[in-house]
Amino acid sequence: MESEHKSGITLPDDEISRKLPKEILLRIFSYLDVTSLCRCGQVSRYWNILALDGSNWQKIDLFDFQRDIEGPVIENISQRCGGFLKYLRLRGCQSVGSHSIRTLANYCHNIEHLDLSECKKISDVAIQQLSRNCAKLTAINLESCSQISDSSLKALSDGCPNLNEINVSWCNLITENGVEALARGCNKIKKFSSKGCKQVNDRAVISLAIYCPGIEVLNLHSCDSITDASISKIAEKCCNLKQLCVSKCTELTDQSLTALAMNNQYLNTLEVAGCAQFTDSGFIALAKNCKYLERMDLEECSLITDATLQNLALGCPSLEKLTLSHCELITDEGIRQLAGGGCAAESLSVLELDNCPLITDATLDHLITCHNLQRIELYDCQLISRNAIRRLRNHLPNIKVHAYFAPVTPPPTINGPRPRYCRCCEIL
Repeated sequence: MESEHKSGITLPDDEISRKLPKEILLRIFSYLDVTSLCRCGQVSRYWNILALDGSNWQKIDLFDFQRDIEGPVIENISQRCGGFLKYLRLRGCQSVGSHSIRTLANYCHNIEHLDLSECKKISDVAIQQLSRNCAKLTAINLESCSQISDSSLKALSDGCPNLNEINVSWCNLITENGVEALARGCNKIKKFSSKGCKQVNDRAVISLAIYCPGIEVLNLHSCDSITDASISKIAEKCCNLKQLCVSKCTELTDQSLTALAMNNQYLNTLEVAGCAQFTDSGFIALAKNCKYLERMDLEECSLITDATLQNLALGCPSLEKLTLSHCELITDEGIRQLAGGGCAAESLSVLELDNCPLITDATLDHLITCHNLQRIELYDCQLISRNAIRRLRNHLPNIKVHAYFAPVTPPPTINGPRPRYCRCCEIL
């Protein structure tokens, strides 16, 4: 119960609230998540006032409530939080539209991190309002916001000079014009992702290299028109590059890998799935110069052989995850050399070998010494036997082995019904 002061201010009546100053209670509430704050707000009128104080709502993540969040909720939060709000995650809140984000921009001028991914009703109008009122914005995620176009990137370049992280993946209206404008105005960008943006081309990527030399993370997955020219420029200008994804960029050749090897010694993640023109030559150059590599996805790099694995074993002692799916020239000898390298004993935790038709039980025998190995993929490796998997598990009891075996064809039945279940595969 509360008593009301003659001035109209609600006073606490419970023992905790009487003994703890308001400032201490506010500090305690500041550590609570959205759900807990709302529950505290139901305890009493006094706690409701404290729980809904804007200072407690500096960071809000509404992803778990995405189906329930409507525009008016965001408008109410914006008005209540005002300048306190710095982090807001609305991922998947598809009922939230541009009007709500404009309200947010009008009240929450100190917002720094905004995640609007999969908010498909968001348009350029909302981003333009953000750019006018939220100059402190440093990170924005617009992934799968299909109405976003170059106009949004141009607005951000004009009004958000401190932007260092932006994701416009699957925003199909984005072109090289928008990316170039963004790069010119936001030269502090360190993370850029345009996965699936087919109109992001060499000109766009070269603009990022020239105007944003501090880039550390770059995702160009499925930007399939880019060539060695732009990746070489990125390698040359962005010396602190740590993570690069160019999967499905099928025009790239070993020239790109060689440029990365020459200029980007701190590279730790490289995803090049589907880059079928890469050969041993490019990966050997990388292995010799990029000793900090931890994660590599080489799926469908179908020209590489055991020579790549031999050099990775020698030059990349920190390698944790390696994907070799559909690398059909890899053999047991390559795995033997990998297992004998510096990365195998301590670092290697995930190895994906599905659809490598030449590997046999000998591969699993070689991997017994990889004590940190936690998961191995062996789908469609038809020369691997159940006995070899059992031997591997005897030495590495915690390992997860993903494989399947076609069942033995059952004998035809003369009398009696056919089986009513499918046994096309068995997961181990």
